[in-house]
Amino acid sequence: MTTQPAPSSEIPPNPLGGKTLIVASNLPNCYTLPSEALREAEPNDQIFIQPGTYEDRLVITERPVYLIGAGRDQVTIFSRRSGPCYLQGVTGGQISGITFRYVGSDQHSALNILDSTCTILHCRATEGLLSGVVIYGPNCRPTLQANDICYNRESGLFAFAGAQPYLRGNHCFGNHHFGMAARDQGTRPDMVNNVCRENMLSGLLLFSQAQALILDNTFEKNAHWGAVLTPDSQPTPTPAELSQSNTFIDNPRGNFTTTAKPLEDIGR
Repeated sequence: MTTQPAPSSEIPPNPLGGKTLIVASNLPNCYTLPSEALREAEPNDQIFIQPGTYEDRLVITERPVYLIGAGRDQVTIFSRRSGPCYLQGVTGGQISGITFRYVGSDQHSALNILDSTCTILHCRATEGLLSGVVIYGPNCRPTLQANDICYNRESGLFAFAGAQPYLRGNHCFGNHHFGMAARDQGTRPDMVNNVCRENMLSGLLLFSQAQALILDNTFEKNAHWGAVLTPDSQPTPTPAELSQSNTFIDNPRGNFTTTAKPLEDIGR
């Protein structure tokens, strides 16, 4: 299990030297929605979200972002019509302490990251009809650390189209396909010390020429394999060394397999 700091409604200091904009639905002189605060935030401003559930959609493009929630068990941002958080060309900053939940019926993710470089920390991404977190684009190099990525209708976290994220200490569980997945030439995630457990296919899928550093992860009690690779994928360490560099526990089909048809079980 990943750990997170104790939830707090105290306003944190702004290390950037700018203002702190407060979001609280039930307090006077505060923004009622995170998107309202984002529209007025300057580059050195921080947004702090007090405990509550907010129906909102955040679209953050071509700028840094400093969005701090009181804790992922205390703050939820959900959307019915599209994914609750879309990042494109975000140039730095941090998003932390928030649950992103998609509750609609179309194919959207809980957290969509395109060509961005910010840090996402101690958040939760859940109930996406695609993967919970999609990370894509040749200039996409975010850091995701200590997040819960769970109960999404496809995979938990999916990196593709040349993305190179750093993924550390995330907990990917209960997803309908894979805990983590990576696809495409040029895609090179670093996957370190993550836990992928109880996913309805396998813990990890690496396919279609993707590369990845796969080190000190735990693949536990997934319905099929611990990890699935295609012959053209390039894991580090090599497939023969994966079992020595990662922990595999109670995956009924085995630790890992190499196959040219990794999606055959879902008819693709």
